[in-house]
Amino acid sequence: MNKPRGGSVGAAGRILLVEDDGAIATVMTAALSDEGFVVERCAAIAERDAKLAAETFDAMVTDVVLSDGDGLASLDQVREAAPAMPVIVLSAQNTLDTAIRASDSAAFEYFPKPFDLDELVRAVRQAIGPRDTGSAVQDSEEPGDSMPLIGRSPEMQRVYRMISRVLRNDLTVLLTGESGTGKELVAEAIHELGDRRTGPFIAVNSAAIPSELIESELFGHEQGAFTGAVAQAIGKFEQANGGTLFLDEIGDMPPEAQTRLLRALQAGSIRRVGGRSDIAVDVRIIAATNRDLGPMIASGQFREDLFYRLNVVPIELPPLRERRGDIATLVRHFLAEAANEGLPQRTLTDDAIEALEQMRWRGNVRELRNVIFRLVLMAREDAIDATCVSDVLSEGDAGWDRTGMAREGFGAALDHWLAAENPAPGTLYPQAIAAFEKPLLEHALSKTGGNQLRAAKLLGINRNTLRKRIGELGIEPHRFAKPV
Repeated sequence: MNKPRGGSVGAAGRILLVEDDGAIATVMTAALSDEGFVVERCAAIAERDAKLAAETFDAMVTDVVLSDGDGLASLDQVREAAPAMPVIVLSAQNTLDTAIRASDSAAFEYFPKPFDLDELVRAVRQAIGPRDTGSAVQDSEEPGDSMPLIGRSPEMQRVYRMISRVLRNDLTVLLTGESGTGKELVAEAIHELGDRRTGPFIAVNSAAIPSELIESELFGHEQGAFTGAVAQAIGKFEQANGGTLFLDEIGDMPPEAQTRLLRALQAGSIRRVGGRSDIAVDVRIIAATNRDLGPMIASGQFREDLFYRLNVVPIELPPLRERRGDIATLVRHFLAEAANEGLPQRTLTDDAIEALEQMRWRGNVRELRNVIFRLVLMAREDAIDATCVSDVLSEGDAGWDRTGMAREGFGAALDHWLAAENPAPGTLYPQAIAAFEKPLLEHALSKTGGNQLRAAKLLGINRNTLRKRIGELGIEPHRFAKPV
């Protein structure tokens, strides 16, 4: 029997959909058919292999967990039958491990469930467009079960997808997000799961080094380069050679050091302080900041050309208050961690978890960890309930009430922000407005499912004004679209 040629039926192309959830399969089939694709459906690996043996498809969309096996683990069979066919992977197992497995299988795209239907259709369209079909499946060690990041919320799934995309390349990554969201953990994950895992991982906190020493810390110095330089010193760039250099709190780097850093990134080499020759270095750069660099660029505090050099692949980490569904999982992890460190073994009741889920978590995951350790230490009972949570937190912080909301309200939150950011003179107003405006617009989009017209009405502003500010603030409205 001759296989039909891909694209011979249907203007957009022929798609093989492997999905055992009938409702989801029906919705996806309808959406793809509306775009002109011809969709063949099946619900199991055996059916899939039979169809691939008999027909040719332009792309395949497959779930991971199927009735007769693992759709991702069995992709080698698919490659044998159709080596050039792009594969899009769907999964309700929304962990970093699944995202990494999808990346290592050379999947064209990975979508955690629930997913945005428009994004799926867009990915299918891109998959069957012009592409390089000569790339081989990349060999990689199977990631272990112990992943460095925790959470299955849609917000964390987006982070996992971005991590999986940068593991097999050396593109520079800029991590943004509030303090305590886990930026260093993400940097470590990119290093440990990527191709540079055998090299060193060197972390530098730009905010913790005196401005007069940061260039020596990064690039090293020669003996006698300055007062106190009694011997040659190797800088962090050279220490990280062959591995990854993590530049934390990059927004706090002094202007002079920014200039030297930009030069090093452009040239791929460094020169020690007091040195006369350039030294080639092979490092992957991952930078991180909890500051909004936009106003800092506008005020001249941060170099715009350095920002573009660092912001090749931006990954924004969500605050804990936007991923409350992960709190129960994080709590279990921190309880186990506390027990491993010699503290009493405790559990939290459902009402205690609910109380924690209502808190604002200005310090994010770091604050949650500290609270769990405090609860484990202070609790009198093995099972910690909501009353115990309230009592312990009230003892430790008079600003928290039973629900964990700050009693002082918006004014206290502003005071907390000012103390944490300490904006430079002349930048307070634009930084405060930027810090307030972006979450406000995102809240409105979240409430309206990403509908900009309704969001503008909710805010009481013109739709064109909203659209302009969305673009200027780098907000992605499709993130708030209601998933399938």
